[in-house]
Amino acid sequence: MRTMLRKLGFYLLTAWAAISLNFVIPRIMPGNPADNLINQFHGKLSPSAVQALRVLFGQKNTNLWQQYLSYWHSVFTGDFGISYAYYPSTVSTVLGQSMFWTLILITVCTVLGFVIGTALGILAGWKRGTWLDSLVPVTTFLASIPYFWFAIIIVLIFAINLNWFPLSGGYALTESIGLNSGFISSAVYYAILPATTIVVASVGGWLISMRNMMVTTLSEDYVRLAEAKGLSKRRIMYNYAARNAMLPSLSGFAMSLGFVIGGSIVTEVVFNYPGIGSVLFKAAQAADYPLMSAIFLLITILVLVANLLADIAYVFLDPRTRES
Repeated sequence: MRTMLRKLGFYLLTAWAAISLNFVIPRIMPGNPADNLINQFHGKLSPSAVQALRVLFGQKNTNLWQQYLSYWHSVFTGDFGISYAYYPSTVSTVLGQSMFWTLILITVCTVLGFVIGTALGILAGWKRGTWLDSLVPVTTFLASIPYFWFAIIIVLIFAINLNWFPLSGGYALTESIGLNSGFISSAVYYAILPATTIVVASVGGWLISMRNMMVTTLSEDYVRLAEAKGLSKRRIMYNYAARNAMLPSLSGFAMSLGFVIGGSIVTEVVFNYPGIGSVLFKAAQAADYPLMSAIFLLITILVLVANLLADIAYVFLDPRTRES
């Protein structure tokens, strides 16, 4: 229990530092979106109109400490103001509309890639020297291909040449969003190509790391002892070798879950998928600092929560972490 409380305190301190940096960095950058919009009028706005525009976009005449307290209030209430890129929608509305797509597609595909890659890595490490080792260079080659280039090739072959799948989008425009069979089947159909890109590109990394850790773990004394005791091969492979070899991959998986939003930008831009990655790309183009700040905050929280869950899993999987 003391170990868990100590880890929780560390993550709370890290969250405070990350959120504070997320507040400071946009404010030390030169200019702001409201100024950029005002400059487009080349001095045609009166001082009262400029002040009204600043108030409209939430830029009040307050000192930095008051803004910092207001920012923490926004963190706890979820009210980050108006989005410049999607005006007059609020930041919370934009995130709420796009978060569903990213969490469903990117998270499911990340988990699927981890499960497939880890399972293949366990088998390749257990039966090293067999034909399963041929999977390593193939998947490594696929993982080394530039992400955007692989996505473009898939679009060219399966969407343009063969016309098997739609070119872009998240669902057919003829369908209404809701829990109905028409929308669900359309969303799955539109998600096949981006999902394939993510899974194929991620399997190789998990496979080779798990295979190498399995080879190292199989040479440990406790595995040899289990073999000498006559335990079944299945029990040795999963309970003794795979369980311990999986610990480094578990930490990497936690990090990948935390970065699903940031890592989805290329996929969602290429396929014009309506997720947070596309929203972040448009926000960066429009210098939409409130929206970018909220997305970065979301990424920060996801990274910390994912790593906290990984540490909790470590405590249960590795008894050595519970030692004082």
